[in-house]
Amino acid sequence: MGRIVGRIQTLALAFGAPGLFVVALLDSSVLSLPEIADLLVIWMVVQRKDRLILYACSATVGSLAGCLALYYVGLKGGDALVRKRFHSDTVDKALAAFRRHGVMAVLIPSLLPPPAPFKIFVLLSGVAEIGMTQFTIAIAIGRGVRYFVEGLLAVWYGDRAIAFIHENGTTVSLAAVAVLLTGLTAYIFWGKARAASRR
Repeated sequence: MGRIVGRIQTLALAFGAPGLFVVALLDSSVLSLPEIADLLVIWMVVQRKDRLILYACSATVGSLAGCLALYYVGLKGGDALVRKRFHSDTVDKALAAFRRHGVMAVLIPSLLPPPAPFKIFVLLSGVAEIGMTQFTIAIAIGRGVRYFVEGLLAVWYGDRAIAFIHENGTTVSLAAVAVLLTGLTAYIFWGKARAASRR
């Protein structure tokens, strides 16, 4: 498996943004390539800082495509698959939580760095029949923030960005989650205040 991962990484570097797209797609769907997409974003941005947005977008869109494939599996037959691997009561509780918290149940895990589990949340989103539009927006925001922040760290710290993320990845991710939650809360209150002022 190590050789395969190495070859995928080499090909991705050779093809640039399209290669990064493919790696992110594979990592979010059929293969497990922990940290490879993150490391590629950092390394590529270090080499070409002017392409930060291109590389962050390529990784985000690739990850979104892979997540949608896994979401579709969950939607079309994931319930039986999940219940084979986990106790039914555990699955029922997880699905209830997904239906209660909706977008946040997938948005927060999409921001967290490896080895935090992510694919199970994507699969459960399909099983719980979270709306595809909501799911797509959540993944796009979560992964977009993650890869863009990594790109910024690569611009600021260069090769040291990888060490910085290993040392502070959880803190950075939790800070991003806090910012998103604050923004979401402010948006909800603003919407309610606006609706009240129209009455």
